[in-house]
Amino acid sequence: MEHIKDQPKKTKKDFSSKDAVFVFSSFTFICVAVIFALIVYDVFTIHKFLSFDQPFRIVLSIVLSSFGLLLFGVILTMYIPSNYMDETNKSYQNYSLLAISSFMFIAALFEELLFRGIIQNLLLVFIEHKWAAIIITTLLFLGFHIQYFKKPIMLLNIAIPSLIFGWIYFETNNIIVPFLAHFLMNLGMTLLFKYNLISLKK
Repeated sequence: MEHIKDQPKKTKKDFSSKDAVFVFSSFTFICVAVIFALIVYDVFTIHKFLSFDQPFRIVLSIVLSSFGLLLFGVILTMYIPSNYMDETNKSYQNYSLLAISSFMFIAALFEELLFRGIIQNLLLVFIEHKWAAIIITTLLFLGFHIQYFKKPIMLLNIAIPSLIFGWIYFETNNIIVPFLAHFLMNLGMTLLFKYNLISLKK
């Protein structure tokens, strides 16, 4: 009887930044299509989505919010014990700078198009109250990050940025503003971990 050579055991496919970028790109394309349809059918106007009427406020909002939220994340990391913190940003540190930047870019773009561009805008249409729309969108944003529910302190790390993203979007009427603030915040935190400039508190 011939012996059958042992076949290597199949292992679960490791996380791939390329796969993640492809998935987020696909969902981003869907969000763009939905937003285009909402503009075509006059649910909201392009001026409320991509306004450049206040360039100084746009630049200032991006700089101040991204820097402030990055500082907020660093403070949480420094003072909250590691067992209360999620290591999401740290887990990407072994990827190349290009892979990290690409993933952070498309993930932030997808989330802002979905939550601020679609959900928050639609809520404002029906509720007609800006802060109600921002708060409800933030609650939905928290639900989207279900991995943080096991570490409730991380919900604060999601809620504060979401409220700020919603606010600066309504202040500027430009979806690029919360998108860039979101992207720069996430990228900044990840690079701080990658180059060991910060570490989780023991």
